[in-house]
Amino acid sequence: MEWLGDNLWLVWLGLALVLIAIEAATVDFVFVMLFGGALVGAAAAALGAPVVVQIVLAVAVALLLIGVVRPIVKRQFTNPAASADIGSGALSGQTARVLETVTETDGRVRLAGETWSARVPDGEAACEPGAEVSVVSIDGATAIVTRRD
Repeated sequence: MEWLGDNLWLVWLGLALVLIAIEAATVDFVFVMLFGGALVGAAAAALGAPVVVQIVLAVAVALLLIGVVRPIVKRQFTNPAASADIGSGALSGQTARVLETVTETDGRVRLAGETWSARVPDGEAACEPGAEVSVVSIDGATAIVTRRD
């Protein structure tokens, strides 16, 4: 028992590892905030603070993180507008170069350094090789493009 009292920071560190593992499984941004509190508790224990101070600091930091940081992080990860600039959503509005004639049913363009299947919207004229086009949207793995004016 004496060893435990002398190495309480290891208990806090073990708790922190358990909390971060739970966060990895849930991805709810609660346990990562508790993890932050446990790390502060471990630091306080390593610096020789009394157990009561360790607990108060750990709880205070965890509550602060949950109340201030978690809402910001959660908003960033659940905001569709914030994720529109990654993946295929980031390609809308980009310029592409036609490699093979793009019709309403088929074609190829060079977009963001890659070759993409492409088509023009219904009723639009085909785009010939070498022409620059604008990406209107991405439909699956096909870029919907229009002529650049």
